[in-house]
Amino acid sequence: MSTTRTIDVSPGAGDPGRARPGPSRAPRPPKRTWRQALRRDWQLYSLAVIPLLFFLIFRYLPMIGNVIAFRKFQPGGSVLGEEWVGLRYVKMFLNDPSFWQVFTNTVVIGVLTLLFCFPTPIVLALLINELRGRRVKRFVQSVSYLPHFLSMVVVAGLVMEMLSVDGPVNQLLRAMGNDPVAFLQEAGWFRTIYVSSEMWQTVGWGTIIYLAALTTIDEQLYEAARIDGASRWRQVWHVTLPGIRPTAVTLLILNIGTFMAVGFEKILLLYNPLTYPTADVISTYLYRMGIVSNSFSYAAAIGLFEAVIGLSLVLSANLISRRTVGTSLW
Repeated sequence: MSTTRTIDVSPGAGDPGRARPGPSRAPRPPKRTWRQALRRDWQLYSLAVIPLLFFLIFRYLPMIGNVIAFRKFQPGGSVLGEEWVGLRYVKMFLNDPSFWQVFTNTVVIGVLTLLFCFPTPIVLALLINELRGRRVKRFVQSVSYLPHFLSMVVVAGLVMEMLSVDGPVNQLLRAMGNDPVAFLQEAGWFRTIYVSSEMWQTVGWGTIIYLAALTTIDEQLYEAARIDGASRWRQVWHVTLPGIRPTAVTLLILNIGTFMAVGFEKILLLYNPLTYPTADVISTYLYRMGIVSNSFSYAAAIGLFEAVIGLSLVLSANLISRRTVGTSLW
């Protein structure tokens, strides 16, 4: 007498040690090679050709000329110098009596520029963000952006006209019963003039990036802060500032990178021999040594010294930012 067995084929039956099949995963798309990506998106890659050529020709190829900082260069001779002299020109610069003066001026002007010109766009962006009227906001933005589009020569001309002996500032001093001041001929006034004009020219343009960063902050964070009873100042401190912190840190690192090359064009247009004690910086001293005095090897050594310090500052700032704040350029 035969018996019929019923085989249980339910998912839970069977060998308890057998693993149940997991959810099926979609197959990964095949990884494209760089040739396939280039063939597919060649129109987009072609847009980068001109910028790459620009940096290659005008930024990287000229770096070969830094070799004359260690070689004796004579006009009309070899482009890469005549003979190897090692660190001779670097030692000449470090032993130059003017070294500490120009180095101190560079550091002081750089610190003042960073101290006043870096946080001011953040403050202005926060104030503009608090404005409710669109017309008022657009007007303030337009007025603050305008100085950025002026040529450096025009800005320097405006500063000299405003602060000349017969300019509006001295006319106002005369009206108040004071004697006129030769602002542009007194070394003690130069740093104040430079930093003030730099703030006026750059503060509006700097707010563009911060206003764009403010638009990325989630409005629900402000709503949650208001529900918790946070005041407007508390919302700015605990929501707005942390929201734009990555942008601020990135710009701070970039500004530190240009710390040593402070405002060469503006300083060159505004300073004069009477203001050298507080106005002469490494970049202007390099210009006078290289272009005016034709000491190209000496000037190349000074420029290389300045570039090495700038690179060290960028690397240090990026490392400190990555370890303390968690935000860095790389």
